[in-house]
Amino acid sequence: MLQLRVESVRGDRVESVHPVSAVVVDARGTPLASAGDQDLVTFWRSAAKPFQALPLVADGAADHYGFGADALALACASHSSEPGHLALAASMLAGAGHTEADLACGPHVPLSPDVAALVVREGRTLTPLWSNCSGKHAGMLALASHHGWPTAGYERASHRVQERILVEVSRWTGTPHDAVGRAVDGCTAVCFALPLSAMALGYARLAASEDRSAVRIREAMMAHPYLVGGTGRPCTDVMAAAPGMLFAKIGAEGVYCAGIPGAGLGVALKVEDGDMRCAPIALLSVLQQVAARISRGLAAALESPEVARHAEVIIRNTRDEATGYLRARGSLRFATTSAATVRT
Repeated sequence: MLQLRVESVRGDRVESVHPVSAVVVDARGTPLASAGDQDLVTFWRSAAKPFQALPLVADGAADHYGFGADALALACASHSSEPGHLALAASMLAGAGHTEADLACGPHVPLSPDVAALVVREGRTLTPLWSNCSGKHAGMLALASHHGWPTAGYERASHRVQERILVEVSRWTGTPHDAVGRAVDGCTAVCFALPLSAMALGYARLAASEDRSAVRIREAMMAHPYLVGGTGRPCTDVMAAAPGMLFAKIGAEGVYCAGIPGAGLGVALKVEDGDMRCAPIALLSVLQQVAARISRGLAAALESPEVARHAEVIIRNTRDEATGYLRARGSLRFATTSAATVRT
């Protein structure tokens, strides 16, 4: 069995290889499949956002400020800074009595190549609202205000907002507080280091749970895939092609996670060298292999043109000529005791 990996092919030669560690578990933590090191400890990065958004719902802040499912989806997003994303983030801030000046996140180049090119052409000045994490930060500010906590420093590990989020991360992943590694993320908020198996468990529990807050978060993501990513983004296209069948979230440095509610499964993976080009390709390989065993409907959705274009990506030169492509190779190891069955 070949190690799961993403290969970069130029001409007729494999130019580089990007190993992938991955794990698929159920809500009890029982592994269905794995590749590489399923207990690899790495930072969850933005794939943690659904869990960072949970206190917003559980503590009543979302209802207090009138945040609908669209706002909850944006709180879980790494958005593309498209007009709809910016307008909704601004609305969330205003609804909780804040302005863009209160955001701790800094600006960065939009994740969408088209939006980034537009910014250059029009000479726009980027502000913190343009951060792909502005929805998450707006949610954190709302949580602080709802509790009457100071909003200054809400992004720091010592702040009660981040301590409250750590409670949820620990709860859903089954990882003791003191075993969760913490550092500063690219957006200035806290990020968490966990084994891939714990990340997958969190997503499996989120997928299977009947807890009101969990249901609202996962349904918001599935109902508003555009807000979670953006036009042409893998997260968005996968969820849109398989409505109600899964929710997915990318993280920096080659991390990707997904939950499959119908089967109560969670997926977590890491492209070990952190190559972000490879993360969606690796996710689709894992999802396709799992779907072939558990769901004909999901398997068919993953073969749709909107999704398939993310499974093998053309590499182009400065003249926009195709010079090669990225592809997934290798297989998951499936547990022989798995009770998973194919569903229609």
